[in-house]
Amino acid sequence: MTDTRAPRRDAQANRESILAAARTALAQDPNASTDLIARTAGLSRRALYGHFDDRSALISELIRTGAQRFNAIAEQPLDDDARIALAQLASRLWHEVAHIQTVTAIALDDAHVTDTAAALAPLRQVVSNIVSRGRRAHALRTDVPGDVLAHLIEETARMVVRVDTAGSDAAATAVRAVLNIAGLSWREADALLTAHPEIVAAAENRPEEV
Repeated sequence: MTDTRAPRRDAQANRESILAAARTALAQDPNASTDLIARTAGLSRRALYGHFDDRSALISELIRTGAQRFNAIAEQPLDDDARIALAQLASRLWHEVAHIQTVTAIALDDAHVTDTAAALAPLRQVVSNIVSRGRRAHALRTDVPGDVLAHLIEETARMVVRVDTAGSDAAATAVRAVLNIAGLSWREADALLTAHPEIVAAAENRPEEV
């Protein structure tokens, strides 16, 4: 009997190599071609097309796999206080984004935002739950409908990534932006992060994932 397990393992290894190469190539050039990505992976363009029909399909797979990591972060325990929970979530997500910022920016571009939103449905539900809890406790703004506020928070996070904030306080800046749109003044956001320095520090000190 012929053993077909090795080819399947090889195919999976090639697929992972292509995805890793795509992240590397796109970080250097957001317009990187499939030819360049294939060469970066040490494969032929024909081999790449054996896994992905075109560049768009490859980008869609990067979005899907990236969304899995973001959704997993959203499953981690959060504080009962909606303000702290929102800050924790924003900080953890920012840390993840910092390692794949170019790919994330592509995923959040208008051309892909619909697919990205669908892939991030679990994360978006967590944000919606935080907003609902915060509004009930009058900890977050109530001058706009809850679904609108959740969308504003998502859009703020999206714009922060696209602005490409850099520096040692980038995570704190991202968290403050999210808290501001959620209804906290800049002084309130600053006081919250001063009282809970572990929010940003914990995310910055997370071990890198491969």
